[in-house]
Amino acid sequence: MNGCTNLSKEIFILGYPKFFTPNGDGVNETWNINGFDSYANEKIYIFDRYGKLLKQINSKMLGWDGTYNGHPLPSSDYWFKVVYFKDGISKEFNSHFSLKR
Repeated sequence: MNGCTNLSKEIFILGYPKFFTPNGDGVNETWNINGFDSYANEKIYIFDRYGKLLKQINSKMLGWDGTYNGHPLPSSDYWFKVVYFKDGISKEFNSHFSLKR
């Protein structure tokens, strides 16, 4: 085709809420990600602003309820890291979200 190249790239869409409100009203009570239906063994690590690990979850769980050792954490921004495997290679994604009380 006279110098034309056929390029393709797989796109991975990861969905997660930018905030959640664990206040007992039954709406947005937990935080989790979605988009890992076809992946196995992903791990989600949730950290406070100082880098302290608060919780490890996966997308098949109900999610994080905003507590640490059974105590509610304050409204703040929290960070997360997702580790997953694609074609035998470890991949990571990092971002943040807000907990609002």
